[in-house]
Parts: sequence; C-alpha cells; structure tokens
Amino acid sequence: MSPHPTPAVYARLPEVHRDETRTQGLDRLELIRFLQVAQTITVHHGALAYLLGINALRASEAAAVRIEDYAETLRGHRVLHLVGKGNKPATMPITIPVLRVLEACRGERTGGRLILRPLTSKAVDRRDVYRMVQRIARAAAIPSTSARALPAPRRDNERPRCWRPTTT
Repeated sequence: MSPHPTPAVYARLPEVHRDETRTQGLDRLELIRFLQVAQTITVHHGALAYLLGINALRASEAAAVRIEDYAETLRGHRVLHLVGKGNKPATMPITIPVLRVLEACRGERTGGRLILRPLTSKAVDRRDVYRMVQRIARAAAIPSTSARALPAPRRDNERPRCWRPTTT
C-alpha cells in the first residue's frame, strides 16, 4: 500500500502564469467617469454601465436582465434575480443609485428585456454589450485595455480594484 492516500498526488499539474496587469479593470476615478459618461449617451448605456460596474454582472448576465427580474422586494430591499455562470440562479440587492438608473431605462415599459439597442429597440446580446462598453470607454477617454476588463469583473473571491480603499 502506498504511503499516500490517493494516487492524484503523483499527477503533474501545469504551471499557471497569471498576468495581473491584464485583468486589473478600472480604478475608482475611471469607474466614476465611466458611469457619468454612460448616462450622457443613452439611458440604456447608463443602465448597462451600472450593472457592469456597480453590480459586477458579466456581459451576458447584464444583457439578459428583464424588467421583471428586479420587481421583487426581499426584506425591504429591491433585489435582482438572474441566472449566472453555469446556469446558477442568483439574487443580489440593488442599491438606490442603480435602481434609479434601471427605472430611467425602463421608462413606461412593464416587461421584456431592460437594455435595448438605442436605434432599433431590440434586445442586446453579449456582442452589443461589448460594443456599448467600448463606445462609453472612448467617450470617457478610458484606455480600451482597462475597459476590456469591465464586463467580467471578479465577484465571488475579491472585490474589484475600484472598491478597495486606497492608501495615500
């Protein structure tokens, strides 16, 4: 009998090299500028920016948000129901600033997808989200390498860099 309880200890694992500079995302000032500029483009760009930047949704999750998904109040807080990565259902609270932007985007509509293409009023997909983020980043003079990390922030194990306290 081997001294190790499992033969998996003999498996050779590949080395994983992670370039932290490529996934840093936006800093606090860039995020503030991103949110402000997005609201000046259209209400749909504003809602998308808040869902990605504040609620840390993935691009596909933000594109799939329906008006009905944030109508419920749970323990006194408005919540957003969504289906996350791996088809896992998730519920997250919505802050008042985010709720205001979502309500402005909703307008008089009572159902359907929240974020629509500004010109055609059709639902956006992941590619449209990418293009909208790039448009906001260009208008806000944010480098495209920083904005590229915005639609896929770290959610579970680490807060985005812009949420961390800075040392001065």
